[in-house]
Amino acid sequence: MELLQLKYFQTVAYTEHISKAAAQLNIAQPSLSLTIKRLEDELGTPLFHRRGRNIQLNSSGEILLKHVNRIFIEIENAEMEIKAEEQQISNTIRISITNTRFLTGLISDYINGSPETKLHQGIGTRSEIITGLKKGDMHLGITGHPIQDEEIESVVLVEEDIVLVVPTNHQYGGETSISLSVVANEPFISLADNKEYSRFTTMLCEKAGFLPNHAFEVDSHTLLEIIRLNQGVALLPISVCRALGLRYVKIADDSAIYPISLSWVKQKWLSPAVGEFRDFITSYYEDHAGLFKVK
Repeated sequence: MELLQLKYFQTVAYTEHISKAAAQLNIAQPSLSLTIKRLEDELGTPLFHRRGRNIQLNSSGEILLKHVNRIFIEIENAEMEIKAEEQQISNTIRISITNTRFLTGLISDYINGSPETKLHQGIGTRSEIITGLKKGDMHLGITGHPIQDEEIESVVLVEEDIVLVVPTNHQYGGETSISLSVVANEPFISLADNKEYSRFTTMLCEKAGFLPNHAFEVDSHTLLEIIRLNQGVALLPISVCRALGLRYVKIADDSAIYPISLSWVKQKWLSPAVGEFRDFITSYYEDHAGLFKVK
């Protein structure tokens, strides 16, 4: 079993398509297929379910991928430690987040204190962040709910209060708190570009006994315009409402709390720059915890 075989297997496992994997690896498709076949012969078991051009890991393949990821992590650890020993380690930090607000305010504070840092920040879905962390494409990820995966360490930075944004002339605008069930028949304005958060707000409504009437499903920029037109109510994090000066009412339901979580790969060696940035993020959220709670 060779490292090149395992790298080919890992690429096929994540692309779930021989042709796409071959193009990504810049090798001929027959050569890649033969390599995978030899690996399966060596292990004495198939590693994929084959469905036409698409393939998917079977249970044996999932076991192998878990260990292959660890092998390449250890190899990368060795390379990074050697580079750190021989020369100054790169100050580049790669992080991906599911929502841009997770780093709002935080980035400027960090860069002002560490101007030598090079930050590469991406926006991804929850599943893309999980894959990126495991493949080593990024060092850190920030999502809503913690990632539940045996290869990934995930900690909750803060649990933010979700509030009900109401039009300026709304009948419940003067209330100090409100049960979500009271607005079951109201038109809702929801986010169309953040599936993770949209699933959460739909779940809140279902717990309150109703399915929301989505009168508008728009991106985060358009949502603010629609809200200011008094066209409906919205469920938004309290920090967003404060930043934008929106009128809101506290939700009495206990489940109206949305976590923000930081994740990285377990046992993966992190450069001093990445480690410092991880600690800075944690401290920032601790120091600014009041911004995420209704007073």
